[in-house]
This record gives sequence, structure tokens and C-alpha cells, in this order.
Amino acid sequence: MDQKKLMTWGILGFFLFIVLIMVSSATFVTIESGERGVLFRRFSGLEKEIVFAPGFHMVAPWNTMYVYEVREAQLEEEMEVLSSNGLNISVDVTARIRPNYGDVPSLHETFGPEYMERLIRPEVRSSVRQVIGKFTPEELYSTKRDEVQTLITEELTNTLARNYIDLRAILIRDIELPDKVRMAIEEKLEAEQGSLKYEYILTREKQEAERRLIEAQAKADANRILAASLSDNILQDKGIEATLELAKSPNSKVVVVGGTGNGGLPLILGGGN
Repeated sequence: MDQKKLMTWGILGFFLFIVLIMVSSATFVTIESGERGVLFRRFSGLEKEIVFAPGFHMVAPWNTMYVYEVREAQLEEEMEVLSSNGLNISVDVTARIRPNYGDVPSLHETFGPEYMERLIRPEVRSSVRQVIGKFTPEELYSTKRDEVQTLITEELTNTLARNYIDLRAILIRDIELPDKVRMAIEEKLEAEQGSLKYEYILTREKQEAERRLIEAQAKADANRILAASLSDNILQDKGIEATLELAKSPNSKVVVVGGTGNGGLPLILGGGN
């Protein structure tokens, strides 16, 4: 009986010893806020169904916890690309990305912790080259910069989404053309602006001339209508009205003499006091 108890206690002690060794050699991992963990079990493989949240975790010594930062990160890339007519253009691009929380195990299995270099950078470079290759240097320098940025964003969004990455934004910080090309474009733009200004001045002068012509025509039409409406009787009535008004003046001496001729207007002779 004593031997059985001793054997039982020995077995319990052995297991306790094993557990103690396991606990003492276990890895303690703290996953910070903005991070997620992926557990690789040596005897069963990658834990794909569980994404370890921020907090304190104990990992068996034969397993490995990989910690991924899931905060938004930036990739800045300076590169040389070719325009549609084969000229070298320097482009400075920033990509803002974030791993999808629930897809961290798949991201780890496919690309690993170096996913920035294995996935993001090559895809950014490829999309920038492909999109900018559709435009001329003049378009890139003047009118198409926002369109280029939008096209790169659309293409990269779909590509990275299939690979467990959320693209937050693509920012084109700078597009630098060769000096000769840039100077030629600036001279052309200045010439176009001058031409537009001259065209505007001509249009304005033409409109002003048309306005004056219309005004003169309106005055001529008014005078013609007025002349046609003035008969002898109307003129005589106007003369009489004027004579009567002058006669009412206290400071004037007015002599009214009938006009000569049939129906003529009166002759008005007057002087001061």
C-alpha cells in the first residue's frame, strides 16, 4: 500500500515538475494596442481561425507568437518612370496602408512580417509606372495630376484588397520633369495664356463696338420717328406754350409779334428790366 502511494505521489510529482518546467520556460507575450497576434503551433501549424487581441498572453515554449502592427503605416517611394512619349519623370509617392484585422493570419502565411517589401512596394511601383505611362509630361505637369492620383488609387485598392491590405490613400507629393521639358511646357503655357488674354481683349472691343452701333442705330430710329411725328400744328402749339410761359416771367419784358407767313410761329422779342 505504501509502495502504491509512493508511486502515485511520484507520478504526480513528475507531472508537476513537467508543468513547472513548461511554465517557467513559457514565453510571455504582451500585445499592445494597435497590434494583433498570430500563433504558430509547432505540432499543428498556423492558427488561422484566431487573431490574438491586445493583452497578455502565455505561449508554450515550442510555439511562436508573431505580432503585427495594424495601425495605419506609410510607404514613401521615389522612382523614375516613363511618360507616354518615353521621357524620364521622377515621381515621389506616399502610400498609406493598414492590414485588415481579421486577415492577419492569411497575411502572415502569404507574405510574412516583411509584407511591406514583398507586397506593398512592388505593387505601388507597378501601378505608378502603368498609370503614368498613359500621360504626356505636359498633362502630368499641368492638368492631369489629380486624375493620375485617382487612377493609381483605384488600381491599388483592388490589388491590395485581394491581399489582405486596406489602402487608405495614395498621395503624389512631387512630379519632377527634366529641366528642358519643364521650361518648354512653361513657355507654351505662358504663350497660351497670352493668346487667351489677347482673344479676350478683341472680344471685349468687338462687343463694345456692337454696343455703340446698336445705341447709335437706336438714336437714329428715335429721331426719325420724332421727326415724322412733328406736324406744323404741333410746332405752332409748342410755340404758343413757350410764349405764354415767357410772358408770365416778372423779370422780363416780352413783345409778341405774329409770325410771318401762313400759320407761322410768333416772333418773340424781349429784354431785361
